[in-house]
Amino acid sequence: MQTNVQTNASLNKQKNHFMSRLALFFARIAERWLPDSFVFAVILTIITFLGGIVVNGKSPIDMITYWGDGLWALLAFTAQVITTFVMSYALALTKPVSRLLENIAGKCKSPHSAILLVTFTSLAASLISWAFGLVVAGIIAKLVAKKVRDVDYRVLVAAGYSGFVIWQGGLSSSAALFVATKDHVFQDQIGIIPTSETIFSALNMAIIAVVFFTLPFIMKLIHPVRKEDRFIIDPNLLDDSIEEQDEQTNFVNDKIEKSRMITVVGGILGLAYLVIHFSKNGFSLDLNTVNLIFFTLALLLFGNVRELGRGLIKSSSSVSQIILQYPFYAGIMGMMSASGLAEWLSNFFTKFSTSETLPLFTFWSAGFLNMFIPSGGGQWIVQAPIAIPAALEMGIDPAKMVMAVAWGEWSNMIQPFWAIPLLAIAGLRIRDIMGFTTITFIYVGIIASIFLLIL
Repeated sequence: MQTNVQTNASLNKQKNHFMSRLALFFARIAERWLPDSFVFAVILTIITFLGGIVVNGKSPIDMITYWGDGLWALLAFTAQVITTFVMSYALALTKPVSRLLENIAGKCKSPHSAILLVTFTSLAASLISWAFGLVVAGIIAKLVAKKVRDVDYRVLVAAGYSGFVIWQGGLSSSAALFVATKDHVFQDQIGIIPTSETIFSALNMAIIAVVFFTLPFIMKLIHPVRKEDRFIIDPNLLDDSIEEQDEQTNFVNDKIEKSRMITVVGGILGLAYLVIHFSKNGFSLDLNTVNLIFFTLALLLFGNVRELGRGLIKSSSSVSQIILQYPFYAGIMGMMSASGLAEWLSNFFTKFSTSETLPLFTFWSAGFLNMFIPSGGGQWIVQAPIAIPAALEMGIDPAKMVMAVAWGEWSNMIQPFWAIPLLAIAGLRIRDIMGFTTITFIYVGIIASIFLLIL
């Protein structure tokens, strides 16, 4: 008995080590000073508006026009993202998938194993697809938190979001897929660059390998040792159950709605189309294809139309912030592009570069620009006209510049745009996790900078 008392006393005297103290320091700053993600979008709008006037001499009327013209530029993309999260979240609520994820989550027995599992899972999923990575991260974090009661839920969700940092080096890399596509707008300058020279290059694979096998342990280190410093979530708040008792009748319409055949027919149609698509195009994934995969699997795995409807109602709650905020970011992109502010920012970094430092400065400028244009494809379109001529003039491989711009998306760790739907799934605010993901931002920034400078 005395031994147990001594053990508990020694545990209570444990102190957080340097990494967790640093993370908690950033977390306290974020908690006190970081506004709601929508407020953050409005602040960026104001900065961009004033920047266009002060830096490029545009009039207020010009900037308002640019904002309004760009406001709905992401409308199709927003609809795609909404579909992605609604369908993939609904898929996770099906009985087979939820049981599988719960079995995976059940492997965790301690906070450290929970952090490692969530980070590794998110990293692996993000290498396949950015959308898949975000959804998996949010869902697996909730399930693991239900199994491991003493884990800091903020760190757990931050670990899931941190895995997203790797997506631009993976199979859905916007910039790399863009230059690998026939008839892209820069083909006359750099030709078609195959993914073997970008995604599967030595540079990219080296960054991915280091980040993939070290970041989970960095996230483990930032977990508070002292239990009084942890944010423990009530497991009841994480319940995603959609079970409801249906009234038993013999009406024909009830029998049809409870029939599995209705959803199976739709699922078979989707499955047949996917087989035809992949047989013609190979394993090429775009957002529409990913959505169709989630949609098809949901149809096949839900028991009937009523279950599907309840799942969609539950999952739809995760997209309200996307509808509210994405038009603002489209307006910011419109002002950045039309006013010439994005070009000015890219040139600002480029003019200080040499042939040795251009990829590094391009990476940094992409990270800064990503704060205002948090879209991999949109950012490449804006930055490529500056980065490509500079690379050709200095004799730098354009493929390296493609990945330098792509990895600039690492600043998503301090930008809430992509965290919005994940946080909606997890039930947290941006201020709850961004102090912890700041560590990811610093760490991955150092790793990518080193490789871009020496390779």
